[in-house]
Amino acid sequence: MSTGHADAVTFSDLSRNPRAVAERAARLGRVRVTHRDAPDFYLTTVDREEEREQTLATASRLFLALIKYDPTAHALVIAMPEVFPWVRHLSSDELRAFTLELVEALSDAAELDVDATVQEVVAGWRATARIKADPAQYGEARRPTSGDSGPVQVSP
Repeated sequence: MSTGHADAVTFSDLSRNPRAVAERAARLGRVRVTHRDAPDFYLTTVDREEEREQTLATASRLFLALIKYDPTAHALVIAMPEVFPWVRHLSSDELRAFTLELVEALSDAAELDVDATVQEVVAGWRATARIKADPAQYGEARRPTSGDSGPVQVSP
C-alpha cells in the first residue's frame, strides 16, 4: 500500500485491498484515505467514533454546567486568550458573548451532530477581532451608511 503518512492510504489502495485497509483502520483506530479528485476522508471503527462523540458530549456538558453555575463564565472567559489569542481585540462583553456562543455551538455539535456551527462561530468572532485590530477598518465599519452599497464581495 502506498502512503504519504503512517496513517494514510490512497483510495486506490482501499479499492484494491479493502481487507488490509480495514484491518489497518481497526489496528490504528482510523486511517486517512486520500483521493486525487475528491476530498480525503477517514475510515474509522465505530467504537472509536462513538468514543470521540462521548468525549465531545462530556466536554460540552462540562462547559454548559460551568456557565450554569457562573453566568459570567468567568473561568472560561479567562481561558479564552490561551485558545484564541486574537480575543484581546474584543471588548469584555464581546468576549463573554463569544464564549457563550461557542459553548452553545459545541453543545450542538455534541448533542445534535451539527459540527459546522462551531467553526462558523469562531470565524465570525475572529473576523470581528480582525476588523477591530485595524483602527482604519474599524473606523470604516462604524461609519454610518445609507442606501444600497451594491453586491457583497466574497473573498476566498
